[in-house]
Amino acid sequence: MKELTSKDRYNLSRISNTLKPVIWVGKNGMTEQVLTAVDELLAKKELIKIKFVNLKDEKKTISEEISDRTKSCLVRIIGNTAIFYRMSEDPEKRSIVID
Repeated sequence: MKELTSKDRYNLSRISNTLKPVIWVGKNGMTEQVLTAVDELLAKKELIKIKFVNLKDEKKTISEEISDRTKSCLVRIIGNTAIFYRMSEDPEKRSIVID
């Protein structure tokens, strides 16, 4: 996946404004179940939000690891919410177009 430009990040952040977090990371941190859920949701939706309930001091590190392990892009962290994007492998299922 190509590196996102600042314009791409801005547009994806704008699109994500209407989205609600679909995954909450709590006291157990990043588990295999969290990674599996993130991977499955990115395959379906392309753009998701993850809310950090606990581990707020570690959200950047955990977000980077989630991004690496799911081959997604960390768009932005706003407060205790991280936004992730991964383009669908199937061109017909792509709902978000970035340049």
